[in-house]
Amino acid sequence: MLPALTLSSLPLFPLGTVLFPGGVLPLRIFEVRYLDMIGKCHRAGAPFGIVSLTQGPEVQVPGAHEAFSDVGTLATITELAAPQAGLLQIRCTGAQRFRISRSERLKHGLWVAEVQRIDDDMAVPVPDDLQGTADALRQLIHALQLREPAPAQMPLQEPWQLDECGWVANRWCELLPLPLELKQRLMALENPLVRLELVSDLLARAGIPH
Repeated sequence: MLPALTLSSLPLFPLGTVLFPGGVLPLRIFEVRYLDMIGKCHRAGAPFGIVSLTQGPEVQVPGAHEAFSDVGTLATITELAAPQAGLLQIRCTGAQRFRISRSERLKHGLWVAEVQRIDDDMAVPVPDDLQGTADALRQLIHALQLREPAPAQMPLQEPWQLDECGWVANRWCELLPLPLELKQRLMALENPLVRLELVSDLLARAGIPH
């Protein structure tokens, strides 16, 4: 068995959201603890980690306790702008998932962690009984393209992998108004077929044709 790929001192960004592999996340950065971190990651072409908060606010408050999930997603910065002093606007893409083995909060509030990277989803073809879920996503992508023709403004990004269970499931998880805890559990699932089956059930309960 191959040893797990590890990253030491990965800077973390706890948020009230879940980033899925292949997902797109725009962020406005104004806290001092993140401005320096994002600048360094951008210059080095290095990732940082998005983890979902389980306790505490997104913006640092003196005395508030922060806690977050132990499974997160590496984020790579694809766009960065500094419209004014003390403000960065970035767009990042979800890469590999990771599991935290040890974390530490530095004196200025930034969290860093030692993590083990989780293998990418296996490329599992969408089975016939779940094809409607992929077809419904294809129709939704087409509708989004008509409404927002600029690719940079789309909430999803190419390449469209509508024949793969993991990709289809992840995009639905991003688009559906699901509770944070449920999104986190779905993201952490290591079987992409099971994830897609659960998403199909959620679509059925929501009355979304698929």
